[in-house]
Amino acid sequence: MYDVIIKNGTVINGLGEPMFGADVGIEEDKIRKIGDLSGETAEKIIDASGQYIAPGFIDVTNHSDTYWRIFSNPELESLVYQGVTTIIGGNCGSSLAPLANHNMIKSIRKWADVSQTNLNWLKMGEFLNEVERSRLSINFATLVGHGTLRRGIVRDETRSLNSHEIDVMKDMLKGALKEGALGFSTGLVYTHAKQADKEEIAELAEIVKKRKGVYTTHIRGESYDLIESLEEAIEVARSTGVALQISHIKAMGEKNWHLIDEAINLIESAKSDGINIDFDVYPYTSTGSVLYIFLPDWVTEGGREMMLSRLRDSEIRKEVIEDMKRNNFDYSKVIISISSLNKELNRKRIVDIARIQGKSVEEAIVDILIASGGRVVTIMEILSEKNVKKIIQHPFSIVSSNGAGYNTDYKKSGDLVHPRNFGSFPRVLGKYVREEKILSWEEAIYKMSGKPAKKYGLKKRGSLEKGNFADVVIFNPEKVKDLSTVDDPYQYAKGVSWVFVNGEIIMEEGKFNGSRAGRVIRK
Repeated sequence: MYDVIIKNGTVINGLGEPMFGADVGIEEDKIRKIGDLSGETAEKIIDASGQYIAPGFIDVTNHSDTYWRIFSNPELESLVYQGVTTIIGGNCGSSLAPLANHNMIKSIRKWADVSQTNLNWLKMGEFLNEVERSRLSINFATLVGHGTLRRGIVRDETRSLNSHEIDVMKDMLKGALKEGALGFSTGLVYTHAKQADKEEIAELAEIVKKRKGVYTTHIRGESYDLIESLEEAIEVARSTGVALQISHIKAMGEKNWHLIDEAINLIESAKSDGINIDFDVYPYTSTGSVLYIFLPDWVTEGGREMMLSRLRDSEIRKEVIEDMKRNNFDYSKVIISISSLNKELNRKRIVDIARIQGKSVEEAIVDILIASGGRVVTIMEILSEKNVKKIIQHPFSIVSSNGAGYNTDYKKSGDLVHPRNFGSFPRVLGKYVREEKILSWEEAIYKMSGKPAKKYGLKKRGSLEKGNFADVVIFNPEKVKDLSTVDDPYQYAKGVSWVFVNGEIIMEEGKFNGSRAGRVIRK
């Protein structure tokens, strides 16, 4: 007798193979059989007529950790409604462990208010134990953030490291990998990582290679400097042999959209040379980032307090504004989404704020940063839909959200979160598979399950096979759809009817039931 039998559905197994009609039998936390179960009994029988049965989706570029959502909202409903059953944190150079000391948690304050937080961990193993105690609705694994390691050594300084300091980072990385981290990430666009050269990254990537982990990178530049930034990442992989994942690949700004073809050619060439390289993508033309990225690099050197001190200095302020004006950036599509200021500023375009205040856009940005203590996140409509389609279709791509888990009650906070937090996976299935037909159902599911599981070494997950963990999604191919928009993001996706995590039902008949069946996945 099975615990659950899913009958009359169409199985997409997550391996890229053609879909087929079959029943799925679940016993405890595992898939026990896929085939004809018409003569079998179960405690619960689910009729999946007209629906697809797929492996739970794996979100490889997720920020529910550094946005503190795994602790403030462990149900992570917006991800559950998308069919996500596993998230990987520690992305873009920032992880919640290992920490050189408890003060290092301040490195995430550009995304989350952690001023009242008291930590009870430093090591990776201690952190993962705390996540287990938090009991998430879905599975969690993490990478080690390069920026987190680096800031533990240099604090708020921005400088190169000496050989002893790099050795300390290497020891911390080794320890974290032994305690369960899947790999290592960089966020080379951020202030404290900009001073890291290719050699520093390669020394750390060597360790990841030896542990058969993955190196993911938010590359140094995603606009005019996209190609040289990609070349740097590829060279690290070439010299070390590490498995490389380019996080949320994109070309920002219309004048740089043409670079995506050259970028893809570069990646294809690297793959043909034997480099294990892939990339992930979220299916939107808007991106989100911290407001201070519009400042010249020299302004942010030394950390947040030094940045604010410079911006308050009248002479330096003039120099900053002149520098920004020389960039000639089009701010017309930049919207404030999250800030520590009056929430009435959220949802407003930077250009409108500047116009109302009777000042230049650059002056407005400086004033907003000073008033907010530097904690402002924006949404920018600066990507090409043609490029998004091109990347999603590419055989090397993995679908991810680059987001975090929320519930609809968070709307009361006044923050305007990116729609990718609520809609990424159903958007690909509804818009790009069903409506535009640029991908098959099997291809799309593979990019959401089997491919990421293989890349990140998630054993017995990512595919519907006998003996695998029962992370299972049942969805209606005619109804699956994202509803979240930039103007109204707090809307759960629809069309996903059932979600299993480790054999336990957490969504039934389209409603999250509150179960928290997630596990911490250690390598």
